[in-house]
Amino acid sequence: MNTEILGSVLQIVILLVFSYPLGRHIAKVYKGEKSRWDFFTPVENFIYKLVGVDPKEEMNWKQFLKALLVLNLVWFFWGMILLCTQHWLPLNPDGNANQTADQAFNTCISFMVNCNLQHYSGESGLTYFTQLFVIMLFQFITAATGMAAMAGIMKAMAAKTTKTIGNFWYFLVRSCTRILLPLSLLVGFVLILEGTPMGFDGKMEVNTLEGGTQMVSQGPAAAIVPIKQLGTNGGGYFGVNSSHPLENPTFLTNIFECCSILIIPMAMIWALGFYLKRKKFGASIFAVMFFAYIVGVGINTYYEMNGNPAIDNMGIAQENGAMEGKEVRLGAAGTAFWSVTTTVTSNGSVNGMHDSTMPLSGLIEMLNMQINTWFGGVGVGFMNYYVFIIIAVFISGLMVGRTPEFLGKKVEAKEMKIATIVALLHPFVILVGTALASYLYVHNPAFVESEGGWLNNPSFHGLSEMLYEYTSCAANNGSGFEGLGDNTMFWNYTCGIVLILSRFIPIVGQVAIAGLLAEKKYIPESAGTLKTDTATFGAMTFAVIFIVAALSFFPVHALSTIAEHLSLYI
Repeated sequence: MNTEILGSVLQIVILLVFSYPLGRHIAKVYKGEKSRWDFFTPVENFIYKLVGVDPKEEMNWKQFLKALLVLNLVWFFWGMILLCTQHWLPLNPDGNANQTADQAFNTCISFMVNCNLQHYSGESGLTYFTQLFVIMLFQFITAATGMAAMAGIMKAMAAKTTKTIGNFWYFLVRSCTRILLPLSLLVGFVLILEGTPMGFDGKMEVNTLEGGTQMVSQGPAAAIVPIKQLGTNGGGYFGVNSSHPLENPTFLTNIFECCSILIIPMAMIWALGFYLKRKKFGASIFAVMFFAYIVGVGINTYYEMNGNPAIDNMGIAQENGAMEGKEVRLGAAGTAFWSVTTTVTSNGSVNGMHDSTMPLSGLIEMLNMQINTWFGGVGVGFMNYYVFIIIAVFISGLMVGRTPEFLGKKVEAKEMKIATIVALLHPFVILVGTALASYLYVHNPAFVESEGGWLNNPSFHGLSEMLYEYTSCAANNGSGFEGLGDNTMFWNYTCGIVLILSRFIPIVGQVAIAGLLAEKKYIPESAGTLKTDTATFGAMTFAVIFIVAALSFFPVHALSTIAEHLSLYI
């Protein structure tokens, strides 16, 4: 067990050591400074010419958002067409069928919004063609979209007074060529060396230890897994995601994949400090996020390594911890560490089944997504935190009797209205979706039975499964409590709606706030200016986040995860 804990400590050290220089690199990329990566310039210029855009043309925040939304709309229709016709397209050696319209809608929306919620099994639900030209393509585009949006916000924050926030296409392309692609090639090379398949052959027949035969899926997994992790996407090439021995063959690949999940979200916070030339401000935000992350790691590691008290009462030894739903080669601590890493980001990949983790571990996993500001997805993680900074600045300003200001700009009613809508939208869609599903389950059992019954677990855990599904959708995460039978018309469409609302309304609001503030007259700092790079303001922001985001979900957790935890001791 000590070795397992040392593995978690090693990963934390790796993340801390490498996120800082990567953050400096990201800041240089978005500022357009000269670097050793300028050999990508001809490739980037070719892309700009191909799509007919001028990367030097400055955009205001409305033009920026228009480009972002149009891009996503175009690729949505692309994905729908391919998913509904994949059976007849090339690279389908296993003869996998087309997706139904409702499943294709859910899949396409899910990957388009960087959630990667999967109501299908990777081996049988997609072909090699759609894995590459829908799934992998979207994983680059959606990750780069979030990063480009943050780059626009950073540019707006850095300017004293401006009506423009940069060029969306410039930020998007550079995010792919100079950040996501090089890192993906590095991780992919390691995965291939460690045994992750990379080819286009169909299923392979293997002999089992029992003397029988089994058909094992293969395909271009090593090309897709790296961007799945680095882009905080999370969609599994195989149905059981990174608990599959071909998607995550060894403890070394487990370390590389798990660190890949968090390295860019961490680096983006350092990049903010470098871009604004306010490293102390970036460090204060990083400290708040890292504190919340470490607390979650500690709680989940403790409960997973100490096993299930109900099993202890049966006299069954649990020397290796609570091992239901976990891979022996990775261990309880490895799964606990991954479960927090994947939920503090909007990644959602798993190396063990979250449905089998202890109730309080499930509580931490859901709270990470319900708060949705601890590092988060690439780019959008800080953007969610940014909303709470605005709220904290406004409250702090009122407390000391001064007009609220942030980075030399007055925070007024319009910005606060937008920030409040964005902050409250998240708990609203989660709780309304869960309430609707719960109501139908209790009051319309015939409808639920017509869709297969939905729940494999009753009582507290059944409620947790439905709550987790909508939480995962709203947080653009994609992981799930897999006791829920979610490939139905109800879950496909309702989850799709939650996915759309929870991705695009916040991005529109966050970019709008940055654009509105950028247009205002710059006010030089004075002795009475509220400092936003101090431990005090960091604590204030943490308190606002906890009160607004976390406490909204206490009643439903009292009926689900907390109640289930207490039931283990009865």
